[in-house]
Amino acid sequence: MSEDDSGEVTGRAKGGMARAAKLTPEERSEIARKGGLAKRAKKDEPPKLPHAAYKGVLKIADLEIACFVLDDGRRVISGRGMTTAIGMKGRGQGIARIQGLKALKSLQNNNIPVAIAAPIQFTGSSPKVGVPSDGFEATVLQELCEALLTARDAGLLKTDQEIRYGQFADMLVRAFARVGIVALVDEATGYQAVRPQDALQQYLEMLVRKELAAWVKKFPDEFYENIYKLKGWIWPGMGKNRFSVVAHYTRDLVYNRIAPGLLKELEKKSPRDERGNRKAKLHQFLTEDIGDPMLAQHMHSLVMLQRLALANGHGWHRFLKTVDQVMPKRGETLELPLIEPEDA
Repeated sequence: MSEDDSGEVTGRAKGGMARAAKLTPEERSEIARKGGLAKRAKKDEPPKLPHAAYKGVLKIADLEIACFVLDDGRRVISGRGMTTAIGMKGRGQGIARIQGLKALKSLQNNNIPVAIAAPIQFTGSSPKVGVPSDGFEATVLQELCEALLTARDAGLLKTDQEIRYGQFADMLVRAFARVGIVALVDEATGYQAVRPQDALQQYLEMLVRKELAAWVKKFPDEFYENIYKLKGWIWPGMGKNRFSVVAHYTRDLVYNRIAPGLLKELEKKSPRDERGNRKAKLHQFLTEDIGDPMLAQHMHSLVMLQRLALANGHGWHRFLKTVDQVMPKRGETLELPLIEPEDA
């Protein structure tokens, strides 16, 4: 409403008041009701979600991680990309499984569960227009990897799955750090303006493939399953922690029989910490050109002897005697096949 110097209403406000004076009380009430509804609808309208302005797939070795850049500048990866990156297998509520890891919950000053509980909703990633997707800032993956490594150093990763998550986290942190310094050099020198578009991704993939080679599974699941069968134990599967004595059997059947002094040398390279845990598996210190092929050949022969023992109904002790004859411990006296008195 506007007034002139004399205090009288002028302009459009004067016309509006004149119109309002002609309305009936019912008409004025209806107009007020519609205005209130319009204000309420505007107030209750959900906030506009950020939109994926750019999207792509980050391919690292056999991993494929969907990634996006939102129109507000945030770099986002999908929830499935988070679980894939740390080697979590299977489908379903993978993010919820990360939240439920006891190893992460027990860490102090760890905000990973909080970050995962509040995903970023955005549009543009789904083929269905307007359907929002959940994602996480790319830095959350880095923080998740660092939390897993902290848990590993504290001896909190117990199961085979958790140990694998720690291995993938170690691999990614190393690769991210190397790519980061390369990107900074490219930016400082101006090379980023002329380098191929996917140069950094190719470099990252090369690094990860090299790291993955160090984590290749050297001990087949069947080796451990057969130990349980020969001992007469119920096999719980690879998802459960194995009996601690199985580690002793592994050292005896494998490392003690490949080469003299091998076990002692490997244990020097990966000593136990104050909790009794090793930061790296012993086989990771075997050389690629000699050690790895020797281990692979030894494991193949060992599993064949296990199968033979099981097929003939032999137990653990009979199996051990066969191994001692065919694969004696290096540097130790052989057990002589003496005739027992009852056989004389």
